[in-house]
Amino acid sequence: MPNTDRIIRLKTVLDRTGLSRSTIYRKIAEGTFPRQVPISVHGAGWHESAVNRWVADPGAYRPDNDNPPSLGKSSHGEG
Repeated sequence: MPNTDRIIRLKTVLDRTGLSRSTIYRKIAEGTFPRQVPISVHGAGWHESAVNRWVADPGAYRPDNDNPPSLGKSSHGEG
């Protein structure tokens, strides 16, 4: 059974969650929605598994378990 974690872009996240763009970014800032992961110099996406966990139970979402170890930690983008 393959265990792949696709990166999905904003349009897909909007479709799956039913949230607006501004609400997604506000929730990221509050720590109540998965953070984006960089995929190119000017592009970012979300781990599909993290978004799926949020969709399954938004109230129980915890940001400490949405970063699979495959990409490591990054400190840019804070601000």
